[in-house]
Amino acid sequence: MKVLVACEFSGIVREAFRASGHDAWSCDLLPTERAGPHYQGDVRDILGDGWDLMVAHPPCTYLSASGLHWNRRRPERQALTDAAVLFVQQLLDAPIPRIAVENPIGALSTRIRKPDQIIQPWQFGHDASKATCLWLVNLPRLVPTDILPGGRLARRANQTASGQNKLSPSPDRWKQRSLTYPGIASAMADQWGISDA
Repeated sequence: MKVLVACEFSGIVREAFRASGHDAWSCDLLPTERAGPHYQGDVRDILGDGWDLMVAHPPCTYLSASGLHWNRRRPERQALTDAAVLFVQQLLDAPIPRIAVENPIGALSTRIRKPDQIIQPWQFGHDASKATCLWLVNLPRLVPTDILPGGRLARRANQTASGQNKLSPSPDRWKQRSLTYPGIASAMADQWGISDA
């Protein structure tokens, strides 16, 4: 299949699909961090290029629940949230037969629709907690591949005692937090990369 991984600079999901034999390309405003097919630019420029599947990771800065409280304190942020929601709707409306959009819990659940699924890295073999919502178009829900002991009640390696993420503030914290866990990327490629998904 011809697979577009939108808003991905890391190449993690792209390479999972390529390892499964697909013609997969990543696209982001940033250059790719892993060698491989990558379009550096606005993904909207290539949405109509005959893709069979798109997995999109739109920026969550103005969409995630953890940041939406700033919209009340800084009203100028609301316009940025509105633009981010519009961008996601454009991705969901793209002329691509199968689409998955991932984002954390936040504005999309009320502004577009509730997600089809919420997954966790610990369901795919990673000792981490990071609720990730999936909005799916003509794709099945991901089936967990390696559920770690303790389920949702366990405190994971990436959490503090209060349950917050351990990463301290830094200029590239957003990059580290946005990476897709390889176990999830492999599940996407294995489960969505089949012709009758």
